[in-house]
Amino acid sequence: MLKTVSFFLPLLFFEILAFAQQNPEWNAAKIKLRLEKLNTVGRVLYLAAHPDDENTGLLAYLSNEKKYQTAYLSLTRGDGGQNLVGDEQGQYLGLMRTEEQLAARHIDGAEEFFSQALDFGFSKTAVETFQFWGHQRILANVVWIIRKFRPDVIICRFPADQRAGHGNHWASAILAHEAFNESGDPTKFPAQLKYVKPWQAKRILWNTYHFGSMNTTSPDQFRINIGVYYPLLGISNGELAAESRSMNKTQGFGVSPDYGDRWEYFETIAGSKPEHSLMDGVNTSWSGVEGGGNVEPLIREALQQYNMNRPDKIVPVLLKIRSAIEKIQDTSLRNHKLQETDQLILACSGILLNAYAAQPYVVAGQDLQVQAETINRSDIPVTLESVNVLGQKEETGELLTGNILVNKSYNVTVPSTAPISQPYWLLKNHPAGYYEIPDQLLVGLPENPAALTAVFNLKIDGQPVSFTRQILYKHTDPVRGQILDPLVVAPSVTANVQNDVYLYTSQKSQQIEITLKSYKDQVKGIAHIQAPSQFSVENNDQPFDLPQAGNETVMHFNVAPSSAVTSSVSDTLSVHLKVDGKDYDRGIKIIAPGYIPTITVFPFAETKLVAVPLKVSGKNIGYIMGAGDKVPQALEQMGYQVKMLGDNDLANGNLQQFDAIVVGIRAYNTRNSLKYDQPRLLDYVKNGGTLVIQYNKNFGLVTNDLGPYPFEVTSHRITDETSRVNFLSPDDPVLNYPNKITEDDFNGWIQERGVYFVENADSHYRRPLSMHDPDEAPLDGGLIVCNYGKGKYVYTGLDFFRELPAGVPGAFRLFANLIAGKE
Repeated sequence: MLKTVSFFLPLLFFEILAFAQQNPEWNAAKIKLRLEKLNTVGRVLYLAAHPDDENTGLLAYLSNEKKYQTAYLSLTRGDGGQNLVGDEQGQYLGLMRTEEQLAARHIDGAEEFFSQALDFGFSKTAVETFQFWGHQRILANVVWIIRKFRPDVIICRFPADQRAGHGNHWASAILAHEAFNESGDPTKFPAQLKYVKPWQAKRILWNTYHFGSMNTTSPDQFRINIGVYYPLLGISNGELAAESRSMNKTQGFGVSPDYGDRWEYFETIAGSKPEHSLMDGVNTSWSGVEGGGNVEPLIREALQQYNMNRPDKIVPVLLKIRSAIEKIQDTSLRNHKLQETDQLILACSGILLNAYAAQPYVVAGQDLQVQAETINRSDIPVTLESVNVLGQKEETGELLTGNILVNKSYNVTVPSTAPISQPYWLLKNHPAGYYEIPDQLLVGLPENPAALTAVFNLKIDGQPVSFTRQILYKHTDPVRGQILDPLVVAPSVTANVQNDVYLYTSQKSQQIEITLKSYKDQVKGIAHIQAPSQFSVENNDQPFDLPQAGNETVMHFNVAPSSAVTSSVSDTLSVHLKVDGKDYDRGIKIIAPGYIPTITVFPFAETKLVAVPLKVSGKNIGYIMGAGDKVPQALEQMGYQVKMLGDNDLANGNLQQFDAIVVGIRAYNTRNSLKYDQPRLLDYVKNGGTLVIQYNKNFGLVTNDLGPYPFEVTSHRITDETSRVNFLSPDDPVLNYPNKITEDDFNGWIQERGVYFVENADSHYRRPLSMHDPDEAPLDGGLIVCNYGKGKYVYTGLDFFRELPAGVPGAFRLFANLIAGKE
């Protein structure tokens, strides 16, 4: 009989069921290290602002050498960063960086937490950061995570002052200190005490550093040598740290390992100063745990008996350890150590438990076939008592012996209440500084709790033990081999709008293309377009019929401005699919860079409609892609014909066929061939072409000769996207042809004005604009222009790569002027 169950389980302690554990991938050496770690009860929380802020060397050392339970709290998911491996920005980049962090923690052995703070871009002060985040909101998050994780020691990456170099960094240190003081006070955030108890860490430290010219270390600070070598693993801590840090691929943070001694320094912020160990005054053995007196002797017994050739021989002792741990009073520690013990039991006995689906998507209320696999690859007597797949429980009582794989198939029904597999922090639209989180118990989790699971109830050497496995989609790639991805709960139907932005320069109608896809059979309904009031839809409310799961259909809607385009408008069009009385308003986006699990997300089915009085000069554009951006699509919306230029085009092609060549962001950081192609590009300008180069970082340039005359790329930026723009040369052609640029064209910009501005520009360059952040001097290096031979050269740090995809009207007008040839 098929059964369905309520979808949500109580989440009183996210340490227990937040994520369904998968099979441990440990060899005999790792098993021994994990056994030693079971005998240590200390906890350390490392805290900073972004993915990649953490000291992976210290995390690896604390987790693997000292064997503390170690975690990194990144306040944001890095949504405002840049992307070296693709064109994803904003929340999509945040999803990628979340998975990068989880992969890094898998390597260095630490855990990962996040707050609801959103990385809104570079910030110069903590005051500005808190204006976006909400000081008390994120402080409550940090207090919550401390009370849940209960660290003995908290370590900050940054100081609580300007030396932090970034307002988010600065704010993270302030929050860490405040949370250290308040997490133990029951009068602070008392609503949390329904689920957790107050917790006071022993001390909070600042992990000082020597970055370039910034050296905050000193001989009088407490220090430890993390440059250890792990003989069992055949790897040094520096190698482990480098492998972990190199997972931050979107940020281009691949690094080489350090070998030999490496000292880390610490300044005490509050609590007692350490003299001999980070854990001075903390009992990190089981003797300090109420009810834990019997655990440590059993672990010592397991270590004494451990034989790397026969790890299964210690399973009986591990089962005794499990029984002893079940009796301790500390719920948080008990749950964590039970998880560690259960993973050791599986690893030592060679028990494998898997739950697979043969399809990537399923819809709530739909039938699903699940394959449950079990195998016992040891001499330990193991019985598969029962398997519970989404509420369907089958009593088996089957003995697992002889290294024989047992496959069982289950036809189950996904609960009708199952929500779509949308990251919990993206369920709702959110403001610029933080995510809306619907449930307090989700705060801190790096990902959604496992939704579709199978529970394997075993009896191992006579003792009942249960293991939960997330149901995964198993498939095979001819190059990569077996791939395991999360099984995705999809809506019945999705709608993907072809373009992120539709640009209107007149009242002429445009055809908006929308692709519908069904995820179950017999999906029929009406597609409705909700357009902004300034636009009209000619052929709204079209019927559709998708008879089978996986069917797609393409629909077209004619949308036009309701009146002549005489001023700029930017607003959102949304798609609503009416099916059986329900409103489906989501699209689907898949991010699959290959080095992290496939990410499936269901964004709102929306696009930007931008009406702007725009003139363009020229038609044919060559585009040199750098790190990745969506500017070419914006250029096509503006009416240009765009050709992407490869290395052969740049080296041998006819560049003069283009009215302008645009260079994508960070191209001179990422395309080594530009070192050799740059003379040809400058000759192209000299012979009458227009070259527009978007920002590059000020380090790692393949050539310093970016322009026909010298200038220097700096790290200067304008972080206030509302900063007033001063017209230093209002009559400059770049501000007048073919569009008259005014202050209104700088309204509605997002995240920042620009990055990596230039300075010390040769006198041949014109600098028509300046702007400044609060309490800072004006910068005039965001846009430089010069005539060179018969053509025009432009270098700009202004954020067109963000503004154009966001549908900012003035960005289109100004970019058209940059592209235009000499007036």
